[in-house]
Amino acid sequence: MPAKTFALLAVPLLAGSLLLPAAQAGTLIELSAEASRPAANDLLRAVVYAEANAADPAELAKRVNQEIAEALRLIKGKAGVSVKSGNQHTYPVYGNNRKIDAWRMRSELVLESKDGATLSELLAKLQQMKLALGNVSQMPSPATRRTVEEGVTQDAIRAFEARAALVAGTLGKPYKIKRLNIQQSGQVPPMPMLRAAKMEMAGDAAPVPLEAGESQISSSISGEIELAD
Repeated sequence: MPAKTFALLAVPLLAGSLLLPAAQAGTLIELSAEASRPAANDLLRAVVYAEANAADPAELAKRVNQEIAEALRLIKGKAGVSVKSGNQHTYPVYGNNRKIDAWRMRSELVLESKDGATLSELLAKLQQMKLALGNVSQMPSPATRRTVEEGVTQDAIRAFEARAALVAGTLGKPYKIKRLNIQQSGQVPPMPMLRAAKMEMAGDAAPVPLEAGESQISSSISGEIELAD
């Protein structure tokens, strides 16, 4: 057959193949599974602050900044404790005549440490220096959290596979995973701490009681499996 005639016959054959129906997908089933593991709260974070009132904002800033500078010298002398500046606010205090009677300033320092005993003693000394304790929080360190997240993700994947195998086995059909969505979360239990007021009298301050405890790291997996027809 001449080449030209063959080419003309091939065109309708190719067009016909494009019109063939696509293979039907098997039954799709949506599933989800969860897993969780405890993670040690091996990182403690505390906020301390200096706060004062004064009629002159410049004098107020000088006073508060001096207290913060003294605190920084003490903190930086403690091994295993990191510190950074926190929030700083200056705002007017109004009297009954709606005029500014004074100014109020608050300056914070954020401390972090894995050594609970050292941080506890340091917080006591800072309160003795007339700084106030804002709050204390507990959490897994980044390295600890990463390790636990890897393990809990594996647990969740195995739980999803087990659930998929159960469904497919009950229906007597093989399956394959079509889609997976992995989400992780961490829940830190509240740490009971009193918000300490400034200590107006000299003397030894008792160490702040710190109990690290654990956080629950969770991983949830949702996805879709396809059962063969």
